[in-house]
Amino acid sequence: MSPSSAAAILLSDVHLSDERPQQVERFLAVLAGPARAAGALYILGDLFEYWVGDDDQDAALPRRIIQALADLSAADCAVYLVVGNRDFLLGQAFAARTGAVLLDDPVCVDLCGTPTILMHGDLLCTDDVSYLRFRDQVRTPAWQQAFLAQPLAVRHQIARGATAESGRAKQQKHEDIMDVTTQAVAEVFRQFAASRLIHGHTHRPATHTHLVDGRPCKRWVLPDWYVGGGYLRADASGLQRIQWAADPAGLNESPTPPSE
Repeated sequence: MSPSSAAAILLSDVHLSDERPQQVERFLAVLAGPARAAGALYILGDLFEYWVGDDDQDAALPRRIIQALADLSAADCAVYLVVGNRDFLLGQAFAARTGAVLLDDPVCVDLCGTPTILMHGDLLCTDDVSYLRFRDQVRTPAWQQAFLAQPLAVRHQIARGATAESGRAKQQKHEDIMDVTTQAVAEVFRQFAASRLIHGHTHRPATHTHLVDGRPCKRWVLPDWYVGGGYLRADASGLQRIQWAADPAGLNESPTPPSE
């Protein structure tokens, strides 16, 4: 990807759903304000609570989000998308309607002059063997073809059931199993020879420093939007974390200064 000195907004795990209208409005406000002012938006997975295929774009919520992203793209803000574990069926039809560019996972980009690895983050959770086995299954063309051949109503029913089952499974797993492993993090830093990594998925927003082969590397974890939310703003001076609490109006933003 070509270098960019423009500011960028990075977020993940928004989990848009009709059941959380306040978070929908907050996301639309970020698109209309901070993202449009920045010039680039990176969505690092799980934009939607679940996505059953690009032929479901005409429902009310997808239609609003698609239009808002298309408006953002038309306003000369580049939109980049990494699919997550909930919306891995987002495809080229969605990208075409929104103007988004689908990125590999992981990918290394020039983010405001700094090589930066971007991921959803689930591939870093290598202790969660049962989840990674499931991930491998649903990413195969055969599984996806069979799923997408089902009627939309059936797919929604399956997705709702899978979401509920995922919640039950998490309650039975130790928290550490669902977090990243040091070995996986080190391997991705070595793969790209970069010293900055940004990801979501774990819902544990924090900034971590890793020593990889004697080289200090920094890992930024994005917050989920189930209750509060937030994003990173990148510019030439570094990264700034913007987060807000779970107030109904979504006005309790708490920016922190760049720490790079």
